[in-house]
Amino acid sequence: MSKSRTPLYLGLAAAGAGGYYLYRAGGDVKGAKQEMKIDADKAREKLPRGSNAERMGENVGKEAGANIDEAVDNARSKSKLDERIPAIVDGGKKQYEDGKKQLDGLRKDARDQFNSTVKKVDQTVEEKAAEAKGTVSGWFGGGKK
Repeated sequence: MSKSRTPLYLGLAAAGAGGYYLYRAGGDVKGAKQEMKIDADKAREKLPRGSNAERMGENVGKEAGANIDEAVDNARSKSKLDERIPAIVDGGKKQYEDGKKQLDGLRKDARDQFNSTVKKVDQTVEEKAAEAKGTVSGWFGGGKK
């Protein structure tokens, strides 16, 4: 049985983004958070605001309205399709609910896999730190205990 690799990819992307910002900040967590905040602000600045956003929204609304009106007119012109519309709507609702359940499961799997990966990395770091501490004290005559 095939297993979805989406949670793995999402976890790797999140870890990669975190690593990127930590690297850019020189390992300083506060600095990395500040870098993320700056990048998010830059992205937010590119979004349309005020009258530009209003005009853009009106244009999108007009286009969507025209497409919907055309689709409704086409659907009404075909009597066989009118009889099938309720069944199509019910099928669409079922597909939506099934997709939503599947997406919720993928989110949970991704979160669980990410958390377990973080725990493994943390444990490895702690073990290596303990080994390094024992080695350093051994250099100065303390020795491992």
